[in-house]
Amino acid sequence: MNPMNLDDLSSIRELDTQNMLTEIDGLPEQLATAWSLGTSFEEFVAGDGRIEHVVIAGMGGSAIGGDLLAAYLAPTARVPVLVHRDYGLPAFAHGAKTLVIASSHSGNTEETLDAFETALERGCRALAICTGGELARRANEKNVPLWTFEHKGQPRAAVGFSFGLLLAALARLNLTPDPEDDLRAAVDAMRTQQEALRADVPVIRNPAKRLAGQLIGRWVVVMASGYLAPVARRWKTQINELAKAAATFETLPEADHNTLAGLLQPSEVLSSRAAALFLRAPSDHPRNHLRIELTQQAFMLEGVSTDFVDAHGDTPLAHMWTTLHFGDYVAYYLAISYGVDPTPVEALQSLKQMLRARR
Repeated sequence: MNPMNLDDLSSIRELDTQNMLTEIDGLPEQLATAWSLGTSFEEFVAGDGRIEHVVIAGMGGSAIGGDLLAAYLAPTARVPVLVHRDYGLPAFAHGAKTLVIASSHSGNTEETLDAFETALERGCRALAICTGGELARRANEKNVPLWTFEHKGQPRAAVGFSFGLLLAALARLNLTPDPEDDLRAAVDAMRTQQEALRADVPVIRNPAKRLAGQLIGRWVVVMASGYLAPVARRWKTQINELAKAAATFETLPEADHNTLAGLLQPSEVLSSRAAALFLRAPSDHPRNHLRIELTQQAFMLEGVSTDFVDAHGDTPLAHMWTTLHFGDYVAYYLAISYGVDPTPVEALQSLKQMLRARR
């Protein structure tokens, strides 16, 4: 194939029919807006007594905010935070000591609606976060606190909302130390980094465009540890949904206990059609930082194309969000390189239609 010229802005605008690039460019502002919005809602979780568990029910682009939150708060949160991607709820989620946050961009995600109903049946405390839809209707009907936000794009483009609102909710419940300074620093780091990533920056000076060019025609595996583990998942899903391309993710140190053994076969595919990206940050555990280097060497020695992606900023939250934002740009430029519109996800919509037809 002949990849599209990533410096041809008129062709990019013509291909990007729903302006996904503007969504990516605006992610720092979206994250800042979400935090401010979440700290200002009057309606909030009611009831006395200690919360012992937090369950975030969501799918896809609405769930990734929960993954980021759980990883970020793991070292400091006073309670466990679990992301639930399914119908129903885990058996432990029962009673007023469990807070269930139902997060659905459209408000119509059937798995999330089912989890929301289960939470109410079991007497859990609940909070609904969405743009409207059935979830908003049910929350209003049953007097459940409801946080709505305005966003007309795809759920995956609202990751700033899905994270920032959740972070604000847990901070307001005093389940974590005040994160506002770290969040502001992360937003600033994203703004600084993106000056080199925008579409009007030519390939020769744009690291996201150059990395996208390296990934053309390859099955991508993204690897990370600690704070960046959910960011690796985000890279995978963005490559899937924007570029309509195959990708997967792995987390360290777990991958060193199994994935390394799978680098021998099929050798012709691994050497010519695979690419492994390693996300790393100063906030990585020192042993995991070493593991990333040694694992990259193992992949390289087996003929797999590899590269490092380094986080920017001075805090773990900045490390998470700069690598996430960089990955969104890479996935976008990969989509453009393949000549596909980065917004529509026809395969997902088709499956949803078939599921609705069989209710």
